[in-house]
Amino acid sequence: MTLSRRKQRLGALAAAALAAATVSTAALTSAGAQEQDAAQAKVDNPYEGAQVYVNPIWAANAAAEPGGEAIADQATGVWIDRISAIEGNGSPTTGSMGVKDHLDEAVAQGADVIQFVIYNLPGRDCAALASNGELKADEIDRYKNEYIDPIVAIQGDPAYAGLRIVNVIEVDSLPNLVTNVSPRATATPNCDTMKANGNYVDGVSYAAAELGALPNTYNYLDVGHHGWIGWTNDDPQYDNFHASAAQYGELIGVNGMTADHVHGFITNTANFSALEEPHWTVDQSVGGKPLNQNGDVKWVDWNAYNGEIDFSTALRDELVMNGFNEDIGMLIDTSRNGWGGPDRPAGPSSSTDPVTFVDESRIDQRHNKGNWCNQAGAGLGERPTVAPEAGIDAYVWIKPPGESDGASEPIDNDEGKGFDEMCDPAYEGNIRNGFNLSGARGEMPLSGHWSSEQFAELLANAYPPVG
Repeated sequence: MTLSRRKQRLGALAAAALAAATVSTAALTSAGAQEQDAAQAKVDNPYEGAQVYVNPIWAANAAAEPGGEAIADQATGVWIDRISAIEGNGSPTTGSMGVKDHLDEAVAQGADVIQFVIYNLPGRDCAALASNGELKADEIDRYKNEYIDPIVAIQGDPAYAGLRIVNVIEVDSLPNLVTNVSPRATATPNCDTMKANGNYVDGVSYAAAELGALPNTYNYLDVGHHGWIGWTNDDPQYDNFHASAAQYGELIGVNGMTADHVHGFITNTANFSALEEPHWTVDQSVGGKPLNQNGDVKWVDWNAYNGEIDFSTALRDELVMNGFNEDIGMLIDTSRNGWGGPDRPAGPSSSTDPVTFVDESRIDQRHNKGNWCNQAGAGLGERPTVAPEAGIDAYVWIKPPGESDGASEPIDNDEGKGFDEMCDPAYEGNIRNGFNLSGARGEMPLSGHWSSEQFAELLANAYPPVG
């Protein structure tokens, strides 16, 4: 299918997709043809040579915005964030299309790859409130029986044997069991509960084993980002990097999960961390001392990494050392980490003061790397790209640009989503973001809901620019 025909198809589908899911005759015909084919052999990189599915719901939202047609044909992740989303629930977050509807539409598009986000753990996002889920901390049986099992049944339908199904599994989950539990100063009661009951480990391993047993699925487990996990230290209370890799290694053998059930890992999902800082390095000496050895430089704060490329490649090696296969690949979400626009520095600062040098040189404009909610000034990052670096399978847009991270103020809802102060632009922070301002945009809707204002800002600040 040519790009022009693909755009025409997406335009034709947009209005219908927002109202109700319909399965086209073409989809049924193609699905019937594929059902006769044997399941394809798994490949090293599922994105290589592939046309990736474009979600018509997101495409319609993007195309309706000024200038949005320029990126409306980009592939984004399909978030299955509640049990009802499996069949389609008509919510502003996931729309009326369920898992089967998206798979049928992927066949109709002639796509090779479709990306799902498996995102409904019990006690989900224990260190946040804006994206809390529907399942209580102890509802692991519901997670397995009512959520994972039905998804496995649908993805395992022979009608989809010709698709490579990428599953991004449980964003912002397991790293919390390292960084946000006692005796860490950053501990939260909810994360202590999830560490104690074992349901994050139980849930993630079950999802990976069941989905990974299908012949045409590719599981990528979420592993945070460098501004969360990038600290390496011999003292366990300050080591996030090695401890997180070890935490993932402990999944192997639980619920029958093997290393073969994990095709790779993904960093920066729905976050804002830059791929790299082009104008400086963390070990650069300024003012007579390396920046990552200077406690005054709060932006670095002894972090060993300065961007997602070096972090991802190093973490990949560490994960292999903890039992995963040597051929695992990494994904990096670049949907909102471009940091372009008029405030992007053109080169390094000339200052000899280390703090000033970093602040004037860095392209990531957040107050702190721990700020995660609707960051003001952000821009679209690299467009989805296959094999951009050694060991990295693709840059992807798993977070659909324009969808909120959380409401700026309390909003009553039936989606299980609470109000998180990190989404309030007036919030002055906590220990997890160094007591900095949140940096969030104001007047934002519930997480997953569309924001025209945020989409416009991401488009305007895109880097590379949207031409």
